[in-house]
Amino acid sequence: MSGAGNRLNVVPTVTVLAVIKNRLTGAQKGYRLLKKKADALTMRYRTILKHIVEAKTKMGETMKASAFALTEAKYVAGEGIKHTVLDSVETANVRVKASTDNVAGVKLPKFEHYLEGTESKASMTGLGKGGKQLQNCKKAYLSAIQLLVELASLQTAFITLDIAIKTTNRRVNALENVVTPQLENTVQYIKGELDELEREEFFRLKKVQAKKKKDMAARDELDRLKALAKMGANGNGNGNGAAALGNGFGSGSGGSSNLLEPDRDDDLLF
Repeated sequence: MSGAGNRLNVVPTVTVLAVIKNRLTGAQKGYRLLKKKADALTMRYRTILKHIVEAKTKMGETMKASAFALTEAKYVAGEGIKHTVLDSVETANVRVKASTDNVAGVKLPKFEHYLEGTESKASMTGLGKGGKQLQNCKKAYLSAIQLLVELASLQTAFITLDIAIKTTNRRVNALENVVTPQLENTVQYIKGELDELEREEFFRLKKVQAKKKKDMAARDELDRLKALAKMGANGNGNGNGAAALGNGFGSGSGGSSNLLEPDRDDDLLF
């Protein structure tokens, strides 16, 4: 049959046919679910790509403003201000928190920044000169850090989604082009073999029935011939007995003399 090479090597039975049909139903359902998953991931992928483009465009302007604010602070407060700033900072108060976002069963990493601790000591930096420029520089770099964290979250989610979409598309293509046709060909093969076995069984039953009818007719004919032969044998026996009795009576009447007229002469005809 056509496509016999692209099928499973199974024994064509009714039980195997039911198992293959269940597998085919599961493959078709899995294909539909994976197709919906791939569509959902693709939509989120495009949304994240749009946000990445916007964030990178904004990143250039933010980093430019931050560098310019740092230059202003150095110009006003002097080059030694960086040592003052380093001495006033004990621990970083900008923290990054990691979480996950679930999109169609795919866990995407998500990063968020938050401030921790007080700024009492750092707020006194630049009190003599350049305090405003230092505060502007700090705000500019905080905005840059916030944008960098957002961009890092988007980039990581983008890469994770790209891998998940490729994997899902491979599974969808495998189910659509390999697994489903193979199972369909297997079902058609088993149905064809079962139909052929059914035709062979029907033909065999017809031959057996015809043979039984022929044997029955031959047996009936033989019984009829035996009955005729038996009837013929019985008829011949009765005929011979009757003939023998007839001969006996004839010979008895002709051979015996009349006891009442022992001396009767023969009649003479003139």
